[in-house]
Amino acid sequence: MRVLLRLNSWRYRPANDNNKSEECTMSDLQSIFSEMEQRFNAQAATGVESVFQYEIDESEHWFVAVEGGQCSVGQGQHDEPTVTLAMDVATLQDVLSGETDGMQAFMAGRIRADGNIMEATRLATLFPIS
Repeated sequence: MRVLLRLNSWRYRPANDNNKSEECTMSDLQSIFSEMEQRFNAQAATGVESVFQYEIDESEHWFVAVEGGQCSVGQGQHDEPTVTLAMDVATLQDVLSGETDGMQAFMAGRIRADGNIMEATRLATLFPIS
């Protein structure tokens, strides 16, 4: 059974939010993942060793690695992701802003997930809303 949690929310909106389907720049994605890293909850990461791979618009790859109570973010493809989440940039923005529930986006086919899908359910506690 494939299950995906509601991914975390944070208030990110690019200057031109009128056209979310507009291609996201590398600096926009860098801001998104930098904010995720800043929200990391080390206490919730006790015993967690996971790599969350993100595939954005089928061409941009980012990963968030959690290990030893620490979080690191990187651009590119990780060699051994625990779970891969594929979506377009509009879905990423909607889910991370809280506008769209991650589970609903998954069930609607807006997010594709491969690997250990249950591990994705930890994202809400690892990266809580401040």
